[in-house]
Amino acid sequence: MISIERMDINQVPWDKLDRFEDRTIFQTLPWLKFVAATQRAEPVVAAIKENGHTIGYFTGLIIRKFGLKIFGSPFEGWTTAYMGFNLPHGSSRREVLKPALSFAFQDLKCHHIEMCDRYICEDDCKNLSFFVKYHSGYEIDLTKSEDELFANVESSCRRCIRKAHKCGVVIEEASDMNFASDYYEQHKDVAAKHLLVPTFGIDRVQALIKYLQPTGHLLLLRAKSPEGICIATGIFPAFNGTMYFWGGASWRKYQILRPNEALMWYAMRHWKAHGMKKFDMGGRGDYKKKYGGYEIRVRRLIKSRYGFLTVLRNLAHRAFKIRQKMLGQVMRRKRG
Repeated sequence: MISIERMDINQVPWDKLDRFEDRTIFQTLPWLKFVAATQRAEPVVAAIKENGHTIGYFTGLIIRKFGLKIFGSPFEGWTTAYMGFNLPHGSSRREVLKPALSFAFQDLKCHHIEMCDRYICEDDCKNLSFFVKYHSGYEIDLTKSEDELFANVESSCRRCIRKAHKCGVVIEEASDMNFASDYYEQHKDVAAKHLLVPTFGIDRVQALIKYLQPTGHLLLLRAKSPEGICIATGIFPAFNGTMYFWGGASWRKYQILRPNEALMWYAMRHWKAHGMKKFDMGGRGDYKKKYGGYEIRVRRLIKSRYGFLTVLRNLAHRAFKIRQKMLGQVMRRKRG
């Protein structure tokens, strides 16, 4: 029989958890601190037990919205890709999903749970009455040689990487807090191009750097023009064999120099040299396909204690998207 029991956060054996084969950077203590700080959330780590013996762990955070307790593992909008479970190789996620619901609704007394676990498959969540949301993205196999990786990049993208080099674009690794400002100003410019406004503030970027930079698991990159101007930025966390694309931005007027492609190629080579075997590029964005990746499909499982809450959640999410687009249009009119 499988049960899930919450642990004292100060007694969690983090080194033991970080050795799990399926461990992601988003389940580590520094990342939990980042989410807790930016979402006013309460971290939760629970032991998964079978017949009294701990076999794995379950990670997430609790937030409160409109008087409701929500357990996110993770919650959408946290700029956090995956959490969920850590289990021995070959273990079925299905066996722990029912206990996870009991844990969230009964033990934690939450009204709503969302979960995005990279290793949950279609059969795992059948007949468990989850609302399932699908996210598509791209992933790159970094175990190939650099020559093979470059050959897999679309020809137009290879030309862009070469052009950036010929134009004198220089890629630099950053470690200063001023990076947050560079990134965020460019991020606003990218959003404006699509008639949108950012969904988070500069404090999100500052917190990410504060908690992750000291770990050595965060790569911050600047692309500079021949004149020394920062024209593009990229943020790439990595851990346990996988690198991720957290965000990239650039000034529109300098995109002709192709700094974005040069940043991405630098990051791939950097983390490959540091032992990463995969590059998970994250969600939407057809432009990611040109880097030679294959498509992946990840499930977000959503369930409320009361059915109408899931409906309200989806309506609120749509309303938020509409509001962001309207704000973007207002900003564009103000700029003239």
